[in-house]
Amino acid sequence: MYQLQDLLNLMARLRDPQYGCPWDVKQTYASIVPHTLEEAYEVADTIERSDFAHLQGELGDLLFQVVFYAQLAKEEGRFEFDAVVDGITRKLLRRHPHVFPTGELYAPLETPRLSESEVIRRWDEIKAQERAEQADAPEQLSLLDDVPVALPALSRAGKLQKRAAQVGFDWPAALPVVDKVREELDEVLEAMAEGDAGHMADEIGDLLFSVVNLARHLKVDPETALRSANGKFDRRFRFIEAVVRDQGRALEACSLEELDALWGEAKRQEKHPSLCGVVREIE
Repeated sequence: MYQLQDLLNLMARLRDPQYGCPWDVKQTYASIVPHTLEEAYEVADTIERSDFAHLQGELGDLLFQVVFYAQLAKEEGRFEFDAVVDGITRKLLRRHPHVFPTGELYAPLETPRLSESEVIRRWDEIKAQERAEQADAPEQLSLLDDVPVALPALSRAGKLQKRAAQVGFDWPAALPVVDKVREELDEVLEAMAEGDAGHMADEIGDLLFSVVNLARHLKVDPETALRSANGKFDRRFRFIEAVVRDQGRALEACSLEELDALWGEAKRQEKHPSLCGVVREIE
């Protein structure tokens, strides 16, 4: 079987100015970022669908992105792939003192003595210490400094809220957040009454931020929840299309009431798949 070094060698050949692939040769850090994001989402999608037969391939695609960045950095004399491996290994050793108390990878194994909540708290403390050590001007250090701006908006909102919560800037429970969501929804309605597009966009943003806050308090990942909702919409709308197509009609020719009824049927079939055949016979 090919090994990691073989993949690194392949990447170097692809980037060879004279003999490499023209597409790979012209790429930059910025140009492959969209591909990296796409591959990461494909891994997530494969896992969410429990499509483990294709997970290996998707992980390979994602690994190739890391190898690509490392090759670009090597060509510019910044760092090599080995330095990436060394860096993440040292970071994980440092952030898991309950597993590696001596900071050494191959030290004798010991049973971790911390609970999961204590591990998370210690992890956050170590990250805060690392941020302080890396800051050029510690007096200007912010808890929010290393929350990536490029994160998907829902994920970044959750991380910003989580950071602020570390110093007590947070709602004490979920129910007050529900009240906040209602308050923000009322403000959206007020903006709609005014008809000001900018104001509506601003209030919609506040509403979404509050919903993310509620999700965090309920320990629900907002990105995962919204992807699940997207998936439900996709399945149900495709069901509507299929039924209308079987009837020899066009969607545009159906009334909203007819489409809504089919939407309800799609929901019922998801909840009671054993009734699908019965419903088909009735139709």
